[in-house]
Amino acid sequence: MKILFIGPPGSGKSTQVKLLAEYLNLPYISTGDIFRNLAQEDHEEGKRIKQILDAGQLVDDETVIKLIKKKVAQTDCQNGFILDGYPRNLEQASKLTGVNFDKAFYLKLPKKEVLRRLLKRGRTDDTEESIRKRLDLYYQQTQSLIDYYTSLGILVEIDATRDIQTVQDEIKKFI
Repeated sequence: MKILFIGPPGSGKSTQVKLLAEYLNLPYISTGDIFRNLAQEDHEEGKRIKQILDAGQLVDDETVIKLIKKKVAQTDCQNGFILDGYPRNLEQASKLTGVNFDKAFYLKLPKKEVLRRLLKRGRTDDTEESIRKRLDLYYQQTQSLIDYYTSLGILVEIDATRDIQTVQDEIKKFI
């Protein structure tokens, strides 16, 4: 089974993905983990990724898609995988050809709750203004992706305001 998780920062995506991956015995794919691992390797691509990350920039879509396709082609992903948070918009999804999801879970969380959760974690770059800007951009980019997976009949909307176990139990009902 190939599963995608979509949700705003603070919605609990990583927590839910890890729990479900363990439950289903499927690989958990995080682009952030892929980048961090590559950045530690001593070859051209690793050095390039490290420079991008060190500069605080986003890795370009072409590179991300190439890396995801390479990862999902590995033997541990042959029976499926769970992808955390990528693609983030419709353009990225259209470029991710050959990776067809069976389910897409959208962890829905109101902006007010996202703001509360992110401010609570106390990171210096998490000011109310910066969070609001990131969220506005997130929702603008993600709505077309949500509509797309809904039109394919694979999107499941999950209320992420509840506790971790309740959210996980609801996700499992749709597997």
